[in-house]
Amino acid sequence: MTIPFLDLQAVNRQYEDELNAAARQVISSGWYLHGLATAQFEHDYARYIGTNFCIGVANGLDALTLIYRAYIELGVMQPGDEVIVPANTFIASILAITENGLKPVLVEPSLQTLEMDDQLIEQAITPRTKSILLVHLYGRCAYTEHIASLCRRYNLKLVEDNAQAHGCNAACCAVVNSQLSTLNSQLKKTGSLGHAAGHSFYPGKNLGALGDGGAVTTNDPELAETVRQLANYGSSQKYIFKRKGRNSRLDELQAAFLSVKLGHLDDDNRRRQRIASYYYDHISHPLVSLPARMADTGNVYHLFPVFSPLRDQLQQHLADCGIATLIHYPIPPHQQECYKEWNHLSLPVTERIHQTEVSLPISPVLSDEEAKSVVEAVNSFTPHP
Repeated sequence: MTIPFLDLQAVNRQYEDELNAAARQVISSGWYLHGLATAQFEHDYARYIGTNFCIGVANGLDALTLIYRAYIELGVMQPGDEVIVPANTFIASILAITENGLKPVLVEPSLQTLEMDDQLIEQAITPRTKSILLVHLYGRCAYTEHIASLCRRYNLKLVEDNAQAHGCNAACCAVVNSQLSTLNSQLKKTGSLGHAAGHSFYPGKNLGALGDGGAVTTNDPELAETVRQLANYGSSQKYIFKRKGRNSRLDELQAAFLSVKLGHLDDDNRRRQRIASYYYDHISHPLVSLPARMADTGNVYHLFPVFSPLRDQLQQHLADCGIATLIHYPIPPHQQECYKEWNHLSLPVTERIHQTEVSLPISPVLSDEEAKSVVEAVNSFTPHP
């Protein structure tokens, strides 16, 4: 393809000298797990997100899974309890729930925001509901004050899936986990809005490692300590195991790389926002619709989804023009074979999104000329019978 969907080599080439220096420092240290590089990244990322604690883990799925496992260990939840989750999400959000013996309750998204429709949540709450899992899909902030108020009213844990929204902000009046006055409005980052959040550092993310990596952020010291124990075989002291844990570690090399890239994250996100603004201002095709435009503070554009009833034709046309695209995601979770018990469900909004979505290239290294070529190709789309 003339224009790749995401050129990871070019993304990391920007910081090649810093990444090489970070790797040399870790290699020469002789300490490759649970060392100073991981501790430094955990400190810096917690400060960046705005939480008291950050625990590095192996990947984003582990991060979410460990949060819910910790709540079960602490007696806050038990198998069979319900977690409200968007029907429109990547399957990892749901796997973290079912892996813990909890029951996902799927709630449709809004076609305007593409995020969970906060007006549909309350009717899904039952006496067994213990949590809402909020997913900041595509890099868009999914938090609303109404969701926060529901969590307070029904005593629900608000957990964020922040895998796609590193650096995204939300204007909040009363975030669930803080002691702020309800009148003290301020800007806070996703990952600090609820009781806990899971983060993925998969290489293609806005903050991407050069391998796998993830983290949990929270202001709850008991939850943080429990997650840290569970991620280390259930141990906080060598050869003494308080809990039945697992091995889920962010290694020193990945932590060092992430520290380098964290320093550039805001600039990278601003570049994504400029490209998105160009797309919004110039894409004008009657068969291609764009999601509702948000303030840049609320969207870091991990993905730029567009929608067309002729999605497959549009994607082929863009390929013919040398432009690579991806579909996020072709099959919704409730239609996957692994969740056969949901295959009978009708979730028309989610299904419409998954049947019509195609993601355009957007990254910090996409040039203005390439963005212009993407727009011209979209606008020149001529469907065939």
